[in-house]
Amino acid sequence: MELKIWPLDVTYAVVGGYPEVRVFGLTEGGGRVVLVDRSFKPYFYVDCPTCEVGVVKSSLSRVAPVDEVSAAERRFLGRPRRFLMVVARVPEDVRRLREAAAQIPGVAGVYEADIRFYMRYMIDVGLLPCSWNRAEVEGGGKVGGLPQYTVVQWLGPAGGFPPPLRVLAFDIEVYNERGTPDPARDPVVMIAVKTDDGREEVFEAEGRDDRGVLRSFVEFVKSYDPDVVVGYNSNGFDWPYLAGRARAIGVPLRVDRLGGLPQQSVYGHWSIVGRANVDLYGIVEEFPEIKLKTLDRVAEYFGVMRREERVLIPGHKIYEYWRDPGKRPLLRQYVLDDVRSTLGLADKLLPFLIQLSSVSGLPLDQVAAASVGNRVEWMLLRYAYRLGEVAPNREEREYEPYKGAIVLEPKPGMYEDVLVLDFSSMYPNIMMKYNLSPDTYLEPGEPDPPEGVNAAPEVGHRFRRSPLGFVPQVLKSLVELRKAVREEAKRYPPDSPEFRILDERQRALKVMANAMYGYLGWVGARWYKREVAESVTAFARAILKDVIEQARRLGIVVVYGDTDSLFVKKHVNVDKLIQYVEEKYGIEIKVDKDYAKVLFTEAKKRYAGLLRDGRIDIVGFEVVRGDWSELAKEVQLKVVEIILNSRDVAEARRRVTQYVREIIERLREYKFNVDDLIIWKTLDKELGEYKAYPPHVHAALILKRHGYKVGKGNMVGYVVVKGGGKISEKALPYILLDDVKKIDVEYYIERQIIPAALRIAEVIGVKEADLKTGKSERSLLDFF
Repeated sequence: MELKIWPLDVTYAVVGGYPEVRVFGLTEGGGRVVLVDRSFKPYFYVDCPTCEVGVVKSSLSRVAPVDEVSAAERRFLGRPRRFLMVVARVPEDVRRLREAAAQIPGVAGVYEADIRFYMRYMIDVGLLPCSWNRAEVEGGGKVGGLPQYTVVQWLGPAGGFPPPLRVLAFDIEVYNERGTPDPARDPVVMIAVKTDDGREEVFEAEGRDDRGVLRSFVEFVKSYDPDVVVGYNSNGFDWPYLAGRARAIGVPLRVDRLGGLPQQSVYGHWSIVGRANVDLYGIVEEFPEIKLKTLDRVAEYFGVMRREERVLIPGHKIYEYWRDPGKRPLLRQYVLDDVRSTLGLADKLLPFLIQLSSVSGLPLDQVAAASVGNRVEWMLLRYAYRLGEVAPNREEREYEPYKGAIVLEPKPGMYEDVLVLDFSSMYPNIMMKYNLSPDTYLEPGEPDPPEGVNAAPEVGHRFRRSPLGFVPQVLKSLVELRKAVREEAKRYPPDSPEFRILDERQRALKVMANAMYGYLGWVGARWYKREVAESVTAFARAILKDVIEQARRLGIVVVYGDTDSLFVKKHVNVDKLIQYVEEKYGIEIKVDKDYAKVLFTEAKKRYAGLLRDGRIDIVGFEVVRGDWSELAKEVQLKVVEIILNSRDVAEARRRVTQYVREIIERLREYKFNVDDLIIWKTLDKELGEYKAYPPHVHAALILKRHGYKVGKGNMVGYVVVKGGGKISEKALPYILLDDVKKIDVEYYIERQIIPAALRIAEVIGVKEADLKTGKSERSLLDFF
């Protein structure tokens, strides 16, 4: 019979000596099923023009079972080549067979032996995750309580929108009296869960006994049977802690659809067989406009929950709220606010992740955890298979620097009425227009082909004009797909679920196309080619320089330029400039941002703007750094807001000076929250590997002397206290601070608050003396 399935998870097991692929997914009727396929075998390619099939099979069969070796005509970097295709019995044998094949005389290379088996299967049969697929199936039975069918043949993709998914959000709170909690010692005191159908629970420990908490969580997962489990930093903390704690107290964490345990898998994500475990933090990390990526701030950014509407408890004080029965209701509300925020974020972000999974071909549980380069690569592997291309191997390479995009030096100051003109998909358009691809590149000394070449300006790299290269073919396909999706979206009202799904799909297609340039310049890429990436930026620089000259000819003031965007003063000829770009280069250009005011410092890629809708847009300031206290970050944000919301420079300078002086006075009067002064840094090595001792390492050594377990990967929080010596020697772990008056407030004033404020305020003429004395000196800006 024919079955439509929407795959959620794909895995495999070796059963009876043969691999069995298992595809978990949803059917049209809303059922959950698992499809099994025992017909697919692992394989790889051997490049050996002189090798005989029989000799290779005989040689490799001495290492591990080989089902078949056959000649295969394929292409490699666009050129026809004969390979030998080696089919193994089980995936676990591929590594040994690959190594043995490389030793056979005459073998020039072994390819595609490192592609994960279940991903190889999905690529070859055309199975797309998070998309409808048709299959001919037979048989019946059950596995893990799910209906099971055997795949006879995959019949290709099927159209349609995603089915309703059961989504479960969870969040844990851990007793952390010693700072970084230890799963072997510290209990999970609360687990909150919330489902998309409105169920909400908080499971609580009995004192220090958390066995009931874990059992209740496991039972809830089983009873609700979610398709998607979402958390925030759950791959980095919640799942590894739960797994470690479950082992320590002997409670089996059987939460997958076959009754198994969660396991750490590729890209550091945790796999829950049959379900998609999605850590939303993975995709939030890719939003540069979100400066502080704590759950409360991210939820506020996406309009899920405002910070003033929720309970906020510093992480290192969780244990205090658990120990004190009077405070415990606040802790309960805190974990509920966290899990509600997590589910709210899932509602905002899952639709995009689902489409990103479908476009890239990576399963939903991996797509947020994978790097951008890995997403692009899995997509390219699918296209390569369809085009008969054998993929190059990944190699260890030294980074090769090349000249990047053009970035103009900004003239420091405040500008009003500034438009940001964005060149839509500039790099993909350049790659298609000039046929830039690893397989069209001509090595130095190669003659120009009859079809002619495109030579990159400045760098001189040459590329065949035809036929169309592998990467431009992929980009052309993505552009055409995106155009079709956008046309389809016009059929639906903008507030309809269908429109939102299609809009997320066109966005995913755009994101993947725009990532192609960066992928080709990534040394870890299979299709790495520095010359291609270098040529893309060379063409982009030439285009941007020409557009800047045209803008000036039209009387338009160019304030700043960066990569694929121009900041220009509003002018009646802006539309003419847009028309010029589209007609000459075939690149769409549009107004991306409209600033009422924008403030530039002396540095590139550092500015802050006030958008017409009142939002503040900040790029490149200290708010994105981790070695500043929360108070310093807040001061800088506030200074930006004050400057951009003031009527003129004089008022801005007066208000900034007054605000910073008030902060300084409160510090000197010890009227502050200690949590705002904690500086957090991560240990990127084990303590014994450090040759120098910066402040966070010094603090970590103190923790170790007090019996705390600290090492690589741990976040260390410290405050700077009074005393002689270097700053690094004055760093004290915040949990060992017994008197706030030991804090060196002058350090925070001189090295945190004033520098953070001046980084921005000095552009409008604020001097360090102004902030210390409160008396403002007049500057040249006052006379304009």
